[in-house]
Amino acid sequence: MDKINLIQKSLEARKNSYSPYSDFKVGAALLTKSGEIFCGANIENAAYGPTNCAERTAFFSAVYAGHRDFAAIAITGGFGESPDDFCYPCGVCRQVMREFCNPADFKIIIAKSIDCYREYSLEELLPFGFGPEDLN
Repeated sequence: MDKINLIQKSLEARKNSYSPYSDFKVGAALLTKSGEIFCGANIENAAYGPTNCAERTAFFSAVYAGHRDFAAIAITGGFGESPDDFCYPCGVCRQVMREFCNPADFKIIIAKSIDCYREYSLEELLPFGFGPEDLN
């Protein structure tokens, strides 16, 4: 996995953020196990509830395209043109990741830049997560 490329794609995706209310721009780049990358940006709404996070935008695009196996996601976010802090996925996004990803294997890269990032497993960010197997 080329982490630097994934982070760069996430930074590029941030540019497509529609965030006129918060000015908090988030980009995500999702890597499938087959090597394809799907990007997403946050899309705000005046009613707030219909707002969609960058991570879910990327996942929903990939799932719509027929993908179900994922290796990693890079996330960048913050105010202004360049991220100045680490932007972690919200609980809803973590749950969407849990629907499609093995918690121990799926990697989440949180980055400020291509030189400054942290890497976690989904299991670290969502311990004791609820997944499809819990419905059996």
